[in-house]
Amino acid sequence: MPGDFNSQREELSLYEGVVWYKKDLRLPKNKGKRYFLYFGAVNYLADVFFNGVKLGSHEGGFTPFQFEVTDLLTDSINTIMVKADNRRVRNGLPGLGFDWFNYGGITRDVAIITTGQTFIKDYFIQLKKGSANTISGWVQLDGKAFPVHLRFSIPEIKFSQQLKTDDKGYAKINFKADLQRWSPQNPKRYLVLIENGNEKLVDTIGFRTIEVKGTNVWLNGEKIFLKAVNIHEENPLKKRRCTNADDAGLLLSAAKSLGCNMVRLVHYPHNEAMVRTAERMGIMVWSEIPVYQHIDFSDSTVPHKITAMQQEMIARDKNRCAVIIWALSNETYPGTPNRDATLINITNACRNSDDTRLIVHVANTQGYANNVITVWDSIYNYSDLVAVNEYLGWYLPWQGNPAKTKWETKFPDKPLFIQNLVANPCLGTGHPAQAPCRSGPRSIRKRFTKIKSGCLSRCPGYVVLLPGYCLIISRPCV
Repeated sequence: MPGDFNSQREELSLYEGVVWYKKDLRLPKNKGKRYFLYFGAVNYLADVFFNGVKLGSHEGGFTPFQFEVTDLLTDSINTIMVKADNRRVRNGLPGLGFDWFNYGGITRDVAIITTGQTFIKDYFIQLKKGSANTISGWVQLDGKAFPVHLRFSIPEIKFSQQLKTDDKGYAKINFKADLQRWSPQNPKRYLVLIENGNEKLVDTIGFRTIEVKGTNVWLNGEKIFLKAVNIHEENPLKKRRCTNADDAGLLLSAAKSLGCNMVRLVHYPHNEAMVRTAERMGIMVWSEIPVYQHIDFSDSTVPHKITAMQQEMIARDKNRCAVIIWALSNETYPGTPNRDATLINITNACRNSDDTRLIVHVANTQGYANNVITVWDSIYNYSDLVAVNEYLGWYLPWQGNPAKTKWETKFPDKPLFIQNLVANPCLGTGHPAQAPCRSGPRSIRKRFTKIKSGCLSRCPGYVVLLPGYCLIISRPCV
């Protein structure tokens, strides 16, 4: 561990079902300490037992969770057992159908975390929305002896401040500082310290602003054109789930070599090493939860599951400045009962949790008739960006010359994201550009670029180009 069971045993390569894990360990129990059992992720349902006692369950294969085991820990052998079940669930996230491999098991790190009786439970430190020099945030302690005094510092800029919590262990942070802002050209980060008595929390945090003004995205007060690719959490050389920083570096280096300044981590929160490595390399991150296609929004449990998964994603990565987008749905359908109400509610909840990032819903419901693309889905009213998955030439044939394609959007005052930019570069018959593709991958790429460039040249105000699952043809097509 960590690792998916599908790649570890041949007989489990396509298995979807229950696998049990067991671990025995000795851990001296120190008086005055608390102990937590932490999981980076288990796909999809997890039941966790400690010394024969069920600690609880967790649903969702891509976000962390933990249980306190202080009262169960002994000085002799302790036994951890986990029931991991990656079977698809009708009212799950995702549901029964999705287009990535269903890796099962304990796919991310497991740890025993030791703390004091009172400890730093959580913190949020970023530039205040709309400000280039005001650091804003909070620290939350867990324990009983409140209020207490904390020390917050950024040594590089010689800043140190004493904080006092309220009677619930909460302390606000607000101060001005002259900082270098993080960007793809200068991925500057600062060592940040939070001290609670003998406890010292250390993190490396970057500071940047991201906002929408009209039809443009602005990073640190300057317009930016986003160039990205979709990445799944899979090592293509080892044919398994990514689990560490080396795996992350492999995928992110490939993206950077293509000229990308952003990656879309589809269609679920990736492991923490991926996000931290991207931040170190100067790559912006789009992070999303697996509210993917045919979600059963009418099931009474689904909105609660979406909210929980969204909050777990934000809780883990809210201090990662590379994350500029929280994406809350992908290719859901307007006619689905309770879709709009659910997505509107989670959008509001996301803004309340974190107003320093952009919020996005992705759709592919645009109309296409008479060589006119019409972008209209009402969910874009609640999205900072109009994110369109564009499949012309892939699932739908072209209706005319791509360079004469016309775009009409019901949201002309918002930036337009072109995503999953895919196409069969062979147009068929009846148009001078529709010659068969028989010249190999290089010719296909050139034709793909020409066709899509022509289509997008007619697209008003698009600010991101995000190729998706491009088709490479190895045989003649007509």
